[in-house]
Amino acid sequence: MPDPTKTIEQELSRAVDSIRLSTAVEPRGVVRRVGDGVASVSGLPDVRFEELLAFDSGAQGIAFDLRRDTIGVILLAGASEVHEGDGVVGLQRLPDLPVGREALGRVLDPLGNPLDEGPPLAGAQRLPLFRQAPEIIERRSVDRPLLTGVMAVDAAIPIGRGQRELIIGDRNVGKTALAMDFIAAQTSGDVSNVYVMIGQPMSRVRALRDSLERVGALSNTVVIAAYASDSPGMQYLAPLAGASMAESFRDQGQHAIVVYDDLTKHADAYRELALLLDRPPGREAYPGDIFYVHAELLERAAAISDDLGAGSVTAFPLVETTDGDISAYIPTNLISITDGQIYLDTGRFERDLRPAIDIGRSVSRIGAVAQPPPMRAAAKNLKIQISRFESLEKLSRVGLDIDLSTRKSLDEGKILRGLLRQGRFASRSLAHQVIWLTAAAENWLEGLDPEQATAVAQRLMELARSQAGDVVAALNAGTDPEGDWKTTLADLAGQARSLVEGSPPKPAESDASEAPAKEQPE
Repeated sequence: MPDPTKTIEQELSRAVDSIRLSTAVEPRGVVRRVGDGVASVSGLPDVRFEELLAFDSGAQGIAFDLRRDTIGVILLAGASEVHEGDGVVGLQRLPDLPVGREALGRVLDPLGNPLDEGPPLAGAQRLPLFRQAPEIIERRSVDRPLLTGVMAVDAAIPIGRGQRELIIGDRNVGKTALAMDFIAAQTSGDVSNVYVMIGQPMSRVRALRDSLERVGALSNTVVIAAYASDSPGMQYLAPLAGASMAESFRDQGQHAIVVYDDLTKHADAYRELALLLDRPPGREAYPGDIFYVHAELLERAAAISDDLGAGSVTAFPLVETTDGDISAYIPTNLISITDGQIYLDTGRFERDLRPAIDIGRSVSRIGAVAQPPPMRAAAKNLKIQISRFESLEKLSRVGLDIDLSTRKSLDEGKILRGLLRQGRFASRSLAHQVIWLTAAAENWLEGLDPEQATAVAQRLMELARSQAGDVVAALNAGTDPEGDWKTTLADLAGQARSLVEGSPPKPAESDASEAPAKEQPE
């Protein structure tokens, strides 16, 4: 029988060891007012700006307004559990989240807590959400191509690694779908992906996750989500968490894409917080520092110098417009911050011209510097051709007489537009794009209607893979093939025309063979 005296001594010893005397002297504040995702706290004079706070209920917040006698706190997880009179302490650290390759394939909230069925990311490296952008001396020029697999983008609006390219358009014109296509194209490459969903319903986050999993892209992607039902503080932190996650790959000398879907909702969440904290409103009731908030976020996307690992973060912020108005406050801010924009047009979308990219209004300020030489040569006049074709097409609709040269230009434009059409998750390799553009530029498809031209181009690509593998390999490597490779492809194009014109047209794998996929709601 155990000695009761010894048992009592052991229990008392354990109780004494568990006492933390520091808690008796650490500063503790009290909640004076709470509501709508923010709280006013007093009694914490030494708390720093953006420091993480812990409430007695287990909820967390960040100190956002440092006033003389009180602190304005943005509530994060567990905001509904905070009440007046609750105690609160400063944690003496900034909000952070677990990062690294362990996070790939997971759905996380902005603080790194799992939103899927997987376990917590225990033991992973943690990075703060608020980080400084790289200094100028730490950066390198954006001169390495980032292939998106979307022909209209790679040919006419080339993206470089480390660039910030805005995707802009009205609601439900395919912005999310285009960003997902960019991510799906990186499945077999050296680029990791971070997709940030801000203020979206849970059903849409799940639909995006399932779509990425279906095409094999989820294993190379981290999804960070702040639901529409989450506090505005969580929605405010979501893109910051995505930036830190992408930077964790960059800091290891790797490359990453980060998509912010979308910054319109992020700006709305920040405006709500600012108004609740009694900050003075500015244009459209946004606080005066909204431009700085977005500029600070997007400046974190950069290509890093070789001395620091030569990694990069490429950012694709999304922004929603109303009735095509790009002169609204948030869109104009983001256009001025980013290195170009991809403009999605409602009219094209309704005419089933997918992706609905308006090449004439889209621009990449990096330009051909980030294009491989074969693509640069094949697409050098593409924007001019498309612009001229669309102008002529508008004139032809009003019933004006058209001469033979104009008719020929219209026919060539229709063929080119047909080649640029692309279905969902139908990524095209660099060789695929260069061969198709070369076929159009060299008039190998002349005299065909758009459907036949697409079928011939598809058959040409099949013949090139089987009979000119060295040409395809060189083009995919971004180099000019040896020898007279265009003559070789011209002969194959003649064979392709004979095969197609002598048999019922074969639908193209990425266009005619696919019914228009249902777009993700935006």
